[in-house]
This record gives sequence, C-alpha cells and structure tokens, in this order.
Amino acid sequence: MAGRFAPRHPRADVRGGIPRQGLAPGRVRVWVPDGPLELGLVLGPLRRGPGDPTFRPTPDGAVWRTSRTPAGPGTLRVSARGGEVRGEAWGPGAEWLLEQLPRMLGADDDPSAFVPRHRLLALTRHRRPGLRLTRTGLVMESLIPSVLEQKVTTLEAYQAWRILVRKFGEPAPGPAPGRMCVMPSARTWALIPSWEWHLAGVDDKRASTILRAVRVAARLEEAAGMEPAAAQARLEVVPGIGPWTSAETVQRSHGAPDAVTVGDLHLPGIVGFALGGDRYADDAEMLRLLEPYAGQRHRAARLVLLSGRVPGRRAPRMAPRGIERI
Repeated sequence: MAGRFAPRHPRADVRGGIPRQGLAPGRVRVWVPDGPLELGLVLGPLRRGPGDPTFRPTPDGAVWRTSRTPAGPGTLRVSARGGEVRGEAWGPGAEWLLEQLPRMLGADDDPSAFVPRHRLLALTRHRRPGLRLTRTGLVMESLIPSVLEQKVTTLEAYQAWRILVRKFGEPAPGPAPGRMCVMPSARTWALIPSWEWHLAGVDDKRASTILRAVRVAARLEEAAGMEPAAAQARLEVVPGIGPWTSAETVQRSHGAPDAVTVGDLHLPGIVGFALGGDRYADDAEMLRLLEPYAGQRHRAARLVLLSGRVPGRRAPRMAPRGIERI
C-alpha cells in the first residue's frame, strides 16, 4: 500500500483554487552565453508534456519553470534577447535557481567535443547550433517523472505527472502563469495513498519504485555531485530503477553527453534508420552505430531526433490502458 492517508493539500482551504500572488519583483540575474543558445532546445527535455504544471513556455518566448531546490521551492522565468539571457526567480529557492542558471542552460556543456561522422548529423548540428545539454543539478525532479514513463505511453505518463503534481504539489511562488505548481516533497510523495496512484493511472510497480526512491531521496540527490556513470550506479541500487530510467535522469540532472538510453521501445529503430537504414535495429545495433560517438552518444541521439529522419509508422499507436477503470 502506497500510503495510509492523503496529505492535506495547501489549496484545500481556498475556495476557487490556488490563490494568486501579487506581482512582486523577483531576484534577477543576467548571463551572456559564449555561443548560440536556443532556449526551446536546451530546456525542452525538462518538459513532461504540454500540460506539465512545472514547465510553461509563454508567447513572449520566455520559459517558466518550478523546482524544489535544496533551499526550498522556487519559480524561474528565463528569457533570451540580444545575446543575453535574463533569469528572474521567486521563492525560497530563487537564489539557488539563479546560481544554477548558466549550468541549466549548458554552460558546462562542450558542443565542440562532438565530431560528426555522418552527414545527417553534421547538417543537423549546422542547422541547430543552439543545442546545448541542460544540467539541472536536481535528481529527484527528473527521476520521478522518468519512473512514471516506464513501459507506458507518453500520454499516460504525462497525465499521471500532471494529476499528481497538481493534486499534491504546492502553488508556484511568485507571479507564475496560472495552475503552475512545485512538485511534491519526498515526504509528500511517500504519503500519497494507493488509490490516488491508481486514479492517476499509475500501476503498483511504478508507484512502489517511486516510494522506494523517495525514502532515500537525500542519498539520491547526493548523486548530483557525482560523475554521470557513478550517479547511474547509485540510482540503480534502488529496485525498479534500471539503465533506461537512470540514463533518462542523468541526461537532465547532469547534462551527461554519453548517457545513451537503452531499453527504449522506439529509439533503437529511429537511430538505426537514420544512421544505418535499419528501422528494426535493436539496442545492440544502436550502440554499434553510436560507437564512433563514444563520449557523445546522447548528443548524437538528440541530433538524430532533431534531424526529422524517422521511419514511418507501421502499426497503430499504442492505446492507453486506463488502469483506473479496472
């Protein structure tokens, strides 16, 4: 059983939903990157679907994010103009988010380390020079949604993340766009009752994995200071977290350029088709094709996905299972 009672949500005593905060000015940091930077490409992997309560792009080109930092919850607005990046943050985690801003936007990443061996990747890199690998420095905020994505459709996973964060998270600090929330704390995740996981469409296996992870959340967050391979090894000590989940996590928390995702349903066929003309490639064949990019295999896979060279669909899209109706 995932928990014995439902934690009281902050909005429970507020008629009409989450109270909006005043338009108080946030803390500001301006940073100048040392090369091209495209916010959508860099921060896009942090978005878990179009309804993600922790991520919101706005028509003015800015990106809003919420995070549960070591200093507490925070909201960050990032915008780019004229070669400058402006970050504005609110909440107890504001200073931490602004300190992390350059790394989150790829300051520690070295795109020049990638040497294309395929014409397709060379052309894609030329067309998308603003690609950098984000590094959030936060493990749990990438680990939990990655666990939710295990062996289900992306629609199911995104829906579960949206339902759980909105129901058990807390309102975003500052003047964030409507319905943005900060993901729940480790303790709150641990107290979510079994029926709430079920109503969100999360089976017992994934729910149990998340519960095991949040019980050792402090130890897992320590992995943010480790090398990616060591961080993956620590994550995989938790039963239910395997190479697929650990790679998906460190790609975001560490900006790991070589953390290629294995065990994925679609990626081997996409990489196999783009680099070798083999739409039925398996993990072994994908790794063989990516071998020339050792040290940069994740970046190579990102460029493959950005190239648009993907095999046509040969079967109907997998339908969501809807376990909440069982």
